[in-house]
Amino acid sequence: MQDEVANWLISQNIEYANVISFGVVLALIALMAIILHGLLHRILLPSLERIGGKRIHTWQKILTAKNLFPRLAFIVQGVVVYIQAGVWLSPETTTHNFLHIAARLWIIYYVTLTLFSLLDAVLLISRRSQRARTLPLRGIFQGVKLTASILAGLLCISILIGESPIILLSGLGAMTAVLMLVFKDPILGLVAGIQLSANDMLSVGDWLEMPKYGADGDVIDIGLTTVKVCNWDMTITTIPTYALISDSFKNWRNMSQSGGRRIKRSINIDASCITFLSPQEFKKLHKSHLLAPYLDEKNREIETFNTEKKLDLSMPINGRRMTNLGTLRAYLTAYLRNHPMIHQDMTLMVRQLQPGPNGVPLEIYAFTKTVNWLEYEAIQSDIFDHTLAVLPEFGLRIHQTPTGYDMRALIGTTTPGIAQISAPDDNARPQHTTSTARQETSKHVAHASDQGV
Repeated sequence: MQDEVANWLISQNIEYANVISFGVVLALIALMAIILHGLLHRILLPSLERIGGKRIHTWQKILTAKNLFPRLAFIVQGVVVYIQAGVWLSPETTTHNFLHIAARLWIIYYVTLTLFSLLDAVLLISRRSQRARTLPLRGIFQGVKLTASILAGLLCISILIGESPIILLSGLGAMTAVLMLVFKDPILGLVAGIQLSANDMLSVGDWLEMPKYGADGDVIDIGLTTVKVCNWDMTITTIPTYALISDSFKNWRNMSQSGGRRIKRSINIDASCITFLSPQEFKKLHKSHLLAPYLDEKNREIETFNTEKKLDLSMPINGRRMTNLGTLRAYLTAYLRNHPMIHQDMTLMVRQLQPGPNGVPLEIYAFTKTVNWLEYEAIQSDIFDHTLAVLPEFGLRIHQTPTGYDMRALIGTTTPGIAQISAPDDNARPQHTTSTARQETSKHVAHASDQGV
């Protein structure tokens, strides 16, 4: 077209026909580009944004908000400029080649950005779906973006040097080791994200516990190279994505979905207070509506056994007898069975653990009906408050390491002897005074021990 314009100008005896024709063609290309830009960005796109804002469907609003349509408009502008350069300019001119190269680079750039906008929109739309939310789509989409960026860069380089991109790709074989080193984390993260998704190991919203990285909270983001965890103290812990495959972690999702959270806590009973249940204690505990059925049934069972065996019950070691600790276990089991916030369809038991220097551990193992943290802690605390309060009713006491208060009370009982040692009578013999003080101290220590200090 430029040649035809130049020939017409020459036929009209106009000087500098080639320069004028070149300027006219460039002006036509620029004018059409400006008109197209105005139509797209001043009329069409604002209309689409107004229509998208009025739609009730979320996906239409998201597509409008993620700059998808403006980037598509820029692609159309680049295509039009590319076509115009081929129509108006001679293929042998430098300007034609320059506009072709610039238009192709423009198109590749905005095609890549359009792909990014489309992936971002799909990610936002998928987060509103419960099933899609469990997939690590963000990490996968980041991997797609990285791959698209590399391919776009290779295409741009091939256009600038005028070579086929296949030649560039074949030359990358020698740089594989370097690329693997540079993109080690993204590659490992992409593979880890696919494994996490395929095995359903982790999803956004799960409660993740990973002590190695100090993570204990909700997963808020699964990216290509990192996983973000919002801890319960509202700090953010960042974990490499591939670490979730190479290291172990605890996912509490199943606990949340089961509808019950486990209580597994024990108290230490002083072993010296465990005894057989006396008739007076039996009569007192029989007044408990939770214990009465157990005591009646257990009493009949024991009496039947002892009668059949014809045992001499004057010796406590003969026959079967109830103990205060066993009765406490039965009471706590009945208490949990009647507790409105304990899950009755899950494991429930009160058991003894291995006795040790700190006494006899008595463990409560049960599940609450709620998985809410605050409600769970309140229920657990109420149960153990009640347990500690009822121990004296069974003649039991908790084992507790002596505190400073206990030591001061012990010293207070031995004060007379200590005073006698510190301020002896001038006429008394030292040996006798020391011996007397030791005897008094021993008596007070024994008395304090009998009182359970």
